[in-house]
Amino acid sequence: MIENWGFYMNFSRRSLIKFLGSLGFLGIPEMQKKYSLNTKLIEPKQIGQTMINKKFKPLDKVRVGIIGLGNRGSGHVGNLLDIDKVEIVALCDKIKAKAERSAKRITDKGHKKPAIYSNGESDFENLCKQDNIDIVYIATNWIWHAPMAICAMENGKHTALEVPMATTIKECWDMINVSEKTQRFCVMLENCCYNYWEMMILNMVRKGEFGDLTHAECAYIHDLRGLLFHDTYYEDHWRRKWYTQADGNFYPTHGLGPVAQYMNINYGDKFEYMVSMSSPEFGMSKWAKEKLPAGHPAKNEKYVRGDMNTSIIKTNKGKTIMLQHDTVSPRPYSRINMVSGTKGTFSDYPARLYLDGQKGGHSWKQGSDLDPVKKQFEHPLWKKIGEIARKSGGHGGMDFVMNYRMMTALLEGRKVDMDVYDGAAWSAPFPLSILSVKNRSAPVDFPDFTRGKWKTRGEFLI
Repeated sequence: MIENWGFYMNFSRRSLIKFLGSLGFLGIPEMQKKYSLNTKLIEPKQIGQTMINKKFKPLDKVRVGIIGLGNRGSGHVGNLLDIDKVEIVALCDKIKAKAERSAKRITDKGHKKPAIYSNGESDFENLCKQDNIDIVYIATNWIWHAPMAICAMENGKHTALEVPMATTIKECWDMINVSEKTQRFCVMLENCCYNYWEMMILNMVRKGEFGDLTHAECAYIHDLRGLLFHDTYYEDHWRRKWYTQADGNFYPTHGLGPVAQYMNINYGDKFEYMVSMSSPEFGMSKWAKEKLPAGHPAKNEKYVRGDMNTSIIKTNKGKTIMLQHDTVSPRPYSRINMVSGTKGTFSDYPARLYLDGQKGGHSWKQGSDLDPVKKQFEHPLWKKIGEIARKSGGHGGMDFVMNYRMMTALLEGRKVDMDVYDGAAWSAPFPLSILSVKNRSAPVDFPDFTRGKWKTRGEFLI
């Protein structure tokens, strides 16, 4: 099994994928077999100092290298170009045209052309070695998040990577240990934590508007069938292949991240255990049968992931969270984003609010009725930069807010909003759901990635 970064480095990109594929597409099913349902038993020895509340010397400017210039990476380029004192100094993509396209956006803005790394399967290693980089952004296929982040940190760079942070519990611990050993932070770029509504509700939660929280519901419900079968959107169809190899929640963080912040997970509470189950698989097979032409290579693929995966998480303090994932049903997009407490409830898609004592005991406050609430509780960060965020773009502006916070953390020398421990906790339902589903929805323990420090931390910074 993969025990350290040196093991990764002995393989070319092609060989690594072949090796992981031999374990059951990218390692998930077989690697999980070695874990008992008590995943706390696999906690490794700490080899460095905690990164909790870690601060750094402020930088005069932030120099960024980006690996992966597809959909997400190119979006980061646009946002970062709109932030003062930020320089994009290196780009890496195995398809050189993608890197060159982003490089042109940079030079068109009057900046110096960044170094381009497109020479072979492991050229990202050379980007990580480039001296004049402060932070490496990673926006690639999921299986490369951990090895690329580890490579960057081992070369003295901070890292910010797309979701999920990791696909196995082992990878979560590896990234924590390397972050602690190198004293370089590793931040998962969970943009949904910076969305307008999520930040407003976080503000209301902190002001006590919902009382004592008891329950939350969250999800990633997004009809991706057209993209999953698209010829080029996911290179080599990497995302669809997961559906042929494992059954669980492959994308938990968009819904779970904001809810974890509402509930102070890792900051006075923690995820304790979860159970997970999946519906039958119909959606992918039906699409392939009805939409694909005769002779298409995916026409007869066999899918094992159920259309809807539902997990229930119990926290150490007794709160409950329902977490769902469905990307193959004809449903409108939703992250649910529901939080309930002793004084009220909020639920999104569409945004609705009910507070204790509200007139009309069977009716939500929604639409224009929420305008006074928005005026009163809009998050201060959106008040400050909301206009430029909407103009810069990226999912309604939340991508810009996220990147702004990432860059200003380095410029101001403050601690990051979400650290490596948060990224690990929010990503863990990916492998844990697979493990629970494989064991008839048996409870699976969450590791304590903070090693007990969740008990004494303050609250999330934003």
